[in-house]
Amino acid sequence: MIGKTELDWFKSSYSSSANGNDCVEVATVPGTVHVRDSKDVEIPNLAFGADAWTGFVEFTAGA
Repeated sequence: MIGKTELDWFKSSYSSSANGNDCVEVATVPGTVHVRDSKDVEIPNLAFGADAWTGFVEFTAGA
């Protein structure tokens, strides 16, 4: 299992909130995408399989 500190977290380049911490962050490892709230990085993050994440991104891109 990968620990939170071992992941390379990043924010979307589309994140333009006045508060730079008002965003979600993602980290990827082969087969899994981790998502967390950038305002509270100590709470558990969510993990999605690559296919589920791809479906989510495709759905939101069409919204």
